[in-house]
Amino acid sequence: MDPLFFVVLALALGFKHSYDADHLVAVSNLIARSPSLRKTATMSVSWALGHVATASIITGVLFFSRETFLKEVLDPLELAVGVMLIALGAISLSWEFGILPKFAHIHRHRHGPAPVEHEHAHVHPGGYREHGAMFGIGIVHGLASNDELLILFVSALSVTSLAGLLAGVAVFSLGVVVGMISFGFALTYPLKRWEAKRVRRAVALVAGILSIAYGILILLGFRGFNPLP
Repeated sequence: MDPLFFVVLALALGFKHSYDADHLVAVSNLIARSPSLRKTATMSVSWALGHVATASIITGVLFFSRETFLKEVLDPLELAVGVMLIALGAISLSWEFGILPKFAHIHRHRHGPAPVEHEHAHVHPGGYREHGAMFGIGIVHGLASNDELLILFVSALSVTSLAGLLAGVAVFSLGVVVGMISFGFALTYPLKRWEAKRVRRAVALVAGILSIAYGILILLGFRGFNPLP
Protein backbone atom coordinates (compact mmCIF):
# COMPACT_ATOMS: atom_id res chain seq x y z
CA MET A 1 0.00 0.00 0.00
CA ASP A 2 1.39 3.38 -1.06
CA PRO A 3 1.92 5.42 2.17
CA LEU A 4 0.76 8.61 0.43
CA PHE A 5 -2.46 6.92 -0.66
CA PHE A 6 -2.92 5.65 2.88
CA VAL A 7 -2.61 9.18 4.31
CA VAL A 8 -4.90 10.76 1.70
CA LEU A 9 -7.56 8.10 2.14
CA ALA A 10 -7.44 8.33 5.93
CA LEU A 11 -7.71 12.13 5.84
CA ALA A 12 -10.59 12.01 3.36
CA LEU A 13 -12.54 9.44 5.35
CA GLY A 14 -11.95 11.40 8.57
CA PHE A 15 -13.15 14.62 6.95
CA LYS A 16 -16.22 12.86 5.58
CA HIS A 17 -16.93 11.20 8.90
CA SER A 18 -17.03 14.57 10.70
CA TYR A 19 -19.97 15.53 8.45
CA ASP A 20 -22.28 12.77 9.64
CA ALA A 21 -25.63 14.46 10.20
CA ASP A 22 -25.80 13.52 13.89
CA HIS A 23 -22.43 15.24 14.41
CA LEU A 24 -23.47 18.45 12.64
CA VAL A 25 -26.86 18.66 14.33
CA ALA A 26 -25.40 18.12 17.80
CA VAL A 27 -22.56 20.64 17.64
CA SER A 28 -24.74 23.26 15.93
CA ASN A 29 -26.67 23.68 19.17
CA LEU A 30 -23.53 25.12 20.80
CA ILE A 31 -21.59 26.59 17.87
CA ALA A 32 -24.58 28.74 16.86
CA ARG A 33 -23.99 30.66 20.11
CA SER A 34 -20.22 31.03 19.70
CA PRO A 35 -19.16 34.66 20.20
CA SER A 36 -16.09 34.43 17.93
CA LEU A 37 -14.39 32.35 15.25
CA ARG A 38 -11.59 31.58 17.69
CA LYS A 39 -14.07 30.18 20.18
CA THR A 40 -15.68 28.18 17.37
CA ALA A 41 -12.31 26.65 16.47
CA THR A 42 -11.48 25.65 20.05
CA MET A 43 -14.98 24.22 20.59
CA SER A 44 -14.67 22.21 17.37
CA VAL A 45 -11.31 20.84 18.50
CA SER A 46 -12.81 19.91 21.88
CA TRP A 47 -15.51 17.89 20.12
CA ALA A 48 -12.95 16.24 17.87
CA LEU A 49 -10.71 15.29 20.81
CA GLY A 50 -13.63 13.62 22.60
CA HIS A 51 -14.53 11.78 19.41
CA VAL A 52 -10.93 10.70 18.84
CA ALA A 53 -10.55 9.40 22.40
CA THR A 54 -13.41 6.93 22.28
CA ALA A 55 -13.22 6.16 18.55
CA SER A 56 -9.60 5.10 19.03
CA ILE A 57 -10.48 2.75 21.87
CA ILE A 58 -13.47 1.27 20.04
CA THR A 59 -11.42 0.83 16.86
CA GLY A 60 -8.71 -0.99 18.80
CA VAL A 61 -11.32 -3.38 20.19
CA LEU A 62 -12.81 -3.83 16.71
CA PHE A 63 -9.37 -4.70 15.41
CA PHE A 64 -9.29 -7.78 17.63
CA SER A 65 -12.96 -8.81 17.83
CA ARG A 66 -14.31 -7.63 14.46
CA GLU A 67 -17.97 -8.28 13.66
CA THR A 68 -19.01 -9.88 16.97
CA PHE A 69 -18.27 -6.77 18.98
CA LEU A 70 -19.79 -4.55 16.31
CA LYS A 71 -23.16 -6.29 16.34
CA GLU A 72 -23.47 -6.95 20.06
CA VAL A 73 -22.15 -3.70 21.51
CA LEU A 74 -21.81 -0.92 18.95
CA ASP A 75 -25.29 -1.03 17.43
CA PRO A 76 -27.11 -0.31 20.72
CA LEU A 77 -24.81 2.67 21.32
CA GLU A 78 -26.57 4.47 18.48
CA LEU A 79 -29.50 4.82 20.88
CA ALA A 80 -27.28 6.86 23.20
CA VAL A 81 -26.68 9.31 20.34
CA GLY A 82 -30.43 9.62 19.78
CA VAL A 83 -31.08 10.36 23.45
CA MET A 84 -28.23 12.88 23.50
CA LEU A 85 -29.57 14.72 20.45
CA ILE A 86 -33.03 15.01 21.98
CA ALA A 87 -31.55 16.34 25.23
CA LEU A 88 -29.33 18.84 23.39
CA GLY A 89 -32.25 20.08 21.32
CA ALA A 90 -34.44 20.51 24.39
CA ILE A 91 -31.70 22.43 26.23
CA SER A 92 -31.05 24.61 23.18
CA LEU A 93 -34.70 25.53 22.80
CA SER A 94 -35.07 26.21 26.50
CA TRP A 95 -32.15 28.66 26.32
CA GLU A 96 -33.74 30.49 23.39
CA PHE A 97 -37.05 30.83 25.23
CA GLY A 98 -35.39 32.02 28.42
CA ILE A 99 -35.74 28.81 30.44
CA LEU A 100 -32.14 28.63 31.59
CA PRO A 101 -30.46 26.32 34.10
CA LYS A 102 -29.62 27.90 37.46
CA PHE A 103 -25.93 28.14 36.57
CA ALA A 104 -26.59 30.12 33.37
CA HIS A 105 -27.48 33.72 32.70
CA ILE A 106 -27.73 36.14 29.79
CA HIS A 107 -25.56 39.20 29.16
CA ARG A 108 -26.24 41.98 26.69
CA HIS A 109 -23.14 43.48 25.10
CA ARG A 110 -21.61 44.82 21.90
CA HIS A 111 -18.99 43.20 19.70
CA GLY A 112 -16.30 45.78 18.92
CA PRO A 113 -17.62 49.02 17.40
CA ALA A 114 -20.99 47.50 16.47
CA PRO A 115 -23.82 49.83 17.60
CA VAL A 116 -26.28 47.00 18.21
CA GLU A 117 -26.30 45.04 21.45
CA HIS A 118 -26.61 41.27 21.39
CA GLU A 119 -27.71 38.68 23.90
CA HIS A 120 -25.50 35.72 24.70
CA ALA A 121 -26.05 32.97 27.22
CA HIS A 122 -23.14 32.64 29.61
CA VAL A 123 -22.40 30.37 32.50
CA HIS A 124 -20.75 30.73 35.88
CA PRO A 125 -17.20 29.32 36.19
CA GLY A 126 -18.25 26.44 38.42
CA GLY A 127 -20.98 25.16 36.12
CA TYR A 128 -21.46 24.16 32.53
CA ARG A 129 -18.61 24.88 30.12
CA GLU A 130 -18.91 24.86 26.37
CA HIS A 131 -15.63 23.04 25.81
CA GLY A 132 -16.46 20.34 28.32
CA ALA A 133 -19.87 19.86 26.72
CA MET A 134 -18.34 19.61 23.25
CA PHE A 135 -15.80 17.08 24.52
CA GLY A 136 -18.60 15.01 26.07
CA ILE A 137 -20.65 15.14 22.88
CA GLY A 138 -17.59 13.96 20.96
CA ILE A 139 -17.12 11.05 23.37
CA VAL A 140 -20.67 9.81 22.73
CA HIS A 141 -20.25 10.20 18.97
CA GLY A 142 -16.93 8.36 19.07
CA LEU A 143 -18.58 5.41 20.81
CA ALA A 144 -21.34 5.06 18.27
CA SER A 145 -19.97 5.93 14.84
CA ASN A 146 -17.07 4.02 13.30
CA ASP A 147 -18.22 3.04 9.80
CA GLU A 148 -15.44 4.92 7.98
CA LEU A 149 -12.81 3.45 10.31
CA LEU A 150 -14.06 -0.03 9.54
CA ILE A 151 -13.85 0.70 5.82
CA LEU A 152 -10.34 2.06 6.18
CA PHE A 153 -8.79 -0.63 8.33
CA VAL A 154 -10.78 -3.81 7.89
CA SER A 155 -12.12 -3.78 4.34
CA ALA A 156 -9.94 -1.46 2.28
CA LEU A 157 -6.46 -1.69 3.77
CA SER A 158 -6.55 -4.95 5.76
CA VAL A 159 -4.31 -3.53 8.46
CA THR A 160 -2.74 -6.40 10.35
CA SER A 161 -0.69 -4.62 13.05
CA LEU A 162 -1.77 -2.53 16.01
CA ALA A 163 0.91 0.06 15.17
CA GLY A 164 -0.53 0.47 11.68
CA LEU A 165 -4.00 0.79 13.14
CA LEU A 166 -2.96 3.53 15.57
CA ALA A 167 -1.11 5.43 12.85
CA GLY A 168 -4.20 5.29 10.67
CA VAL A 169 -6.42 6.44 13.53
CA ALA A 170 -4.13 9.44 14.07
CA VAL A 171 -4.37 10.51 10.43
CA PHE A 172 -8.11 9.79 10.33
CA SER A 173 -8.56 11.91 13.47
CA LEU A 174 -6.75 14.82 11.85
CA GLY A 175 -9.31 14.68 9.05
CA VAL A 176 -12.09 14.71 11.64
CA VAL A 177 -10.60 17.83 13.29
CA VAL A 178 -10.26 19.67 9.96
CA GLY A 179 -13.79 18.73 8.93
CA MET A 180 -15.41 19.92 12.16
CA ILE A 181 -13.48 23.20 12.23
CA SER A 182 -14.47 23.91 8.62
CA PHE A 183 -18.13 23.28 9.46
CA GLY A 184 -17.89 25.46 12.57
CA PHE A 185 -16.44 28.34 10.57
CA ALA A 186 -19.06 27.93 7.83
CA LEU A 187 -21.82 28.20 10.43
CA THR A 188 -20.33 30.95 12.62
CA TYR A 189 -18.78 33.31 10.05
CA PRO A 190 -22.08 34.38 8.41
CA LEU A 191 -23.59 35.00 11.85
CA LYS A 192 -20.67 37.26 12.75
CA ARG A 193 -20.91 39.12 9.45
CA TRP A 194 -24.65 39.77 9.66
CA GLU A 195 -24.59 40.72 13.36
CA ALA A 196 -28.34 40.14 13.48
CA LYS A 197 -29.90 38.75 16.63
CA ARG A 198 -32.90 37.36 14.75
CA VAL A 199 -30.66 35.42 12.33
CA ARG A 200 -28.63 33.85 15.13
CA ARG A 201 -31.83 33.06 17.00
CA ALA A 202 -33.34 31.43 13.90
CA VAL A 203 -30.26 29.27 13.42
CA ALA A 204 -30.31 28.21 17.08
CA LEU A 205 -34.01 27.37 16.93
CA VAL A 206 -33.58 25.33 13.75
CA ALA A 207 -30.61 23.50 15.29
CA GLY A 208 -32.63 22.64 18.39
CA ILE A 209 -35.64 21.41 16.42
CA LEU A 210 -33.51 19.36 14.03
CA SER A 211 -31.63 17.86 16.97
CA ILE A 212 -34.83 16.60 18.58
CA ALA A 213 -36.26 15.35 15.28
CA TYR A 214 -33.06 13.56 14.27
CA GLY A 215 -32.71 12.02 17.71
CA ILE A 216 -36.23 10.61 17.43
CA LEU A 217 -35.41 9.18 13.99
CA ILE A 218 -32.34 7.42 15.40
CA LEU A 219 -34.42 5.90 18.21
CA LEU A 220 -36.86 4.67 15.56
CA GLY A 221 -34.06 2.86 13.72
CA PHE A 222 -32.81 5.42 11.17
CA ARG A 223 -29.23 4.53 10.23
CA GLY A 224 -27.91 8.03 9.65
CA PHE A 225 -27.08 10.40 6.81
CA ASN A 226 -23.94 12.07 5.49
CA PRO A 227 -24.17 14.87 2.87
CA LEU A 228 -20.70 14.11 1.46
CA PRO A 229 -20.44 11.40 -1.22
